[in-house]
Amino acid sequence: MIKIALIQQHATDSRAENTERAIKAFEEAAAKRAQLICFAELAFEPFYPQYRASGDVTRLAETIPGPTTDAFAKLAKKYGIVVVLNLFEKENNRTYDASPVIDADGRLLGKTRMVHIPDYQYFHEKTYYAPGDTGAPVYDTAVGRIGVAICYDRHYPEYMRALGLAGAELVITPQAGAEGEWTEGLYEAEMQIAAFQNGYFTALCNRVGREDNLMFSGESFVCDPDGRVVAQAGTGTDEILYCDIDPEKVKTSHAKRLFFPDRREELYGEWF
Repeated sequence: MIKIALIQQHATDSRAENTERAIKAFEEAAAKRAQLICFAELAFEPFYPQYRASGDVTRLAETIPGPTTDAFAKLAKKYGIVVVLNLFEKENNRTYDASPVIDADGRLLGKTRMVHIPDYQYFHEKTYYAPGDTGAPVYDTAVGRIGVAICYDRHYPEYMRALGLAGAELVITPQAGAEGEWTEGLYEAEMQIAAFQNGYFTALCNRVGREDNLMFSGESFVCDPDGRVVAQAGTGTDEILYCDIDPEKVKTSHAKRLFFPDRREELYGEWF
C-alpha cells in the first residue's frame, strides 16, 4: 500500500506565507508517514488568471528548477517522500502552468506543462500560459509510475488515455476549481471515468478559499481503477486528505484485463 497526501489549502497574495504553510503541511504529512505529497494548481500564488494579464507576467513566475523546487527537493530527500508541485513557470520569455515531479531522493525527475489552455470568465489562462510542450510524460518514482494532468487537461480523454498507454498507475490532477463552475458532481464523474477506462488511480488536489471573484471549493478526492471515489476532502476546508492506494489494483483492473487488450490500434492514429 502507498499512502498519498493531498494538501488542500487556501492561498494569499504572499508567496512566502503560502510556501511556509505548505512546508508545515508537508512536515505534518511526513509525520503521518505519507509517501507521496501533492499540491493544488498554483498552490503558492494567488490565482492570477481570474483577471486578464497586462504587462510582463514573467515577473510573477519562477524557473524550474528554482527556489520552490529547491526547497521541496530538500524536504523530499530529508523525509524520503515523492512530491508533485504546481508552479507558474518561466523559461526565457515564455510562461507555463507546470508541475515539477520530485522523487523521494530529492531528484527533479522532470516537469509536466499544461497542454490545453482555457479562456473564459475568471479563467483567462491564455493570457498567462503558453501551451505546454512536454507532452504527457509518466515518471518512474519511488512509489510507482505517476502521470500529471493539470486542471483543464483532465477534460481531454485523449490526454488521459495517453497517460494510461504510457503505463501510469496514478494520475495526479492539480486543480483550481471554483464553486458553481461546472455541474455539481461532474469533477468526480470525469475522474471516475478516466480511472475506470484507463485502469489507474486518479487523485485531484483542488484549491480552496475565497479569492476576489472566485470561491475555490476544495473537495479534493481520489478514485480507484474501478471508478469509485475512495476518499474526499471537505468543502471550503484547509486540510490534508490522506488515502492508501494499492498498486496491485492497477494490474487487475478492467482496463488492463479487457479494454487495453481489445483496443483496435490500427483505427486510432499515431498517438493512440
